[in-house]
Amino acid sequence: MKVAGRARITRLGVNKVNWQQVGHVSEPGRYMFRFGWLTVAPEDLAIWEQFPDAMFALVKTAAATAVGDAEEFHLGAFELRESHIHSEK
Repeated sequence: MKVAGRARITRLGVNKVNWQQVGHVSEPGRYMFRFGWLTVAPEDLAIWEQFPDAMFALVKTAAATAVGDAEEFHLGAFELRESHIHSEK
């Protein structure tokens, strides 16, 4: 089990996280956060290495099965900040 930093997640609309919020994880894997388990894929890390400020949507993959069980998430679509979009041109 890997335990990473405490991410602050807002519960309004689509929940999103950036690399800093997940403690700059450096390896693919499954990490425990206050909001539940997060699986980070090698492709997600490659995006964060190229665009450190990219924001990923959290996608729920499994509901908690019992009271007290944590939910499961993976990273979905990502968005880049305006400054990165203009600097790539």
